[in-house]
Amino acid sequence: MLKKYTVLFLTALMLLLFTAPAANAARLVRVPTAWVDEFETFLMWYAKEKKWDRDAGLDIEIQQYNSGAEILNAHSTGAWVYAGMGVVPSIIGNMRNNVIAIAIGVDEAAANGVVVHADSPIAAVKGWNKEYPNVLGSPDTVRGKTFVLTDISSAHYVLSTWLKVLGLQDSDISIRDMAQGLVVASLENHIGDGAALWAPQLYLALDKGGVLAADLKSCGKESYTYLVADKTYANANPEITAKFLTVYFRAVDDYLSKSPEVFLQDYRRFYLEWAGKDYDEDLLRRDIKNHQVLALAEQQNLFDETKGRSEVQKDIEAVAQFFGSLGRLSKDELSRINTSAYSSDKFIKLVPPNLKLKK
Repeated sequence: MLKKYTVLFLTALMLLLFTAPAANAARLVRVPTAWVDEFETFLMWYAKEKKWDRDAGLDIEIQQYNSGAEILNAHSTGAWVYAGMGVVPSIIGNMRNNVIAIAIGVDEAAANGVVVHADSPIAAVKGWNKEYPNVLGSPDTVRGKTFVLTDISSAHYVLSTWLKVLGLQDSDISIRDMAQGLVVASLENHIGDGAALWAPQLYLALDKGGVLAADLKSCGKESYTYLVADKTYANANPEITAKFLTVYFRAVDDYLSKSPEVFLQDYRRFYLEWAGKDYDEDLLRRDIKNHQVLALAEQQNLFDETKGRSEVQKDIEAVAQFFGSLGRLSKDELSRINTSAYSSDKFIKLVPPNLKLKK
């Protein structure tokens, strides 16, 4: 009799062990998200590695895309409800895809740049515009040249900003659109006179002999990446949206509390395992240095709408105005630049200061 009960007990115990994980997984809310291989993605990947999404009752899926434009193209299929992207696709997404910014990823002003060949006449002229002494090039050396970049991206923004510093605009040059990986190869093979890139591809181009003509920082601009949401989904699921942000800010809080060097090996593993790219430690140190992470309290202030349009709204609107002046927006979109709600403080306000939420 004792043997019989022992067998029954062991059977029940094994059944419990096998079914418990499945039951726990079933209680998690699936959250599909979309990202490019950038620093803000590392923070979400790091949070996922720590299983902080499960602590919040979520199963965050981190899907990889090549650019913000590619992420937007997938939006209509329902492939994601939250994403990380640069300011330019955030604007286009807001205008055309019902997307809204809910948090800042990172400040990447020093991580987007225009690179030219070392023997280019552009590299021989420095400080043509006295207000920007570290910017290379002049109207005569740049006009009529060909530049390769990924369209509707922060790389395009830095190129257009650089041209404006030189008194030029997009129509004064030729632009060839291609994926960032191909941009580096094109520059190396002298296809085009220069290129606009975001990190870490920017550093690869520089390591291959390119010269930095300008980055957004040297042109006097800030450039944030954003965490965006499908507006309809976020409004219908404010608690899930708050949990998603809480998971992200747990990674931000952990990162800001330690030396960046502590994260170097994890950052390298992120690129190798998630993005399939093996970068050396020196390159990754540069990348970490050139990305500024903003704490929750600072971001809540930037998103605050209690006194009218938030600082984030104003920043995004300024970039929208800039691209509108270049003819990149339709007449209808131009008419909505000053009134569009590019961001919302509704969700970031729900993130608790102690970064702890009930499941």
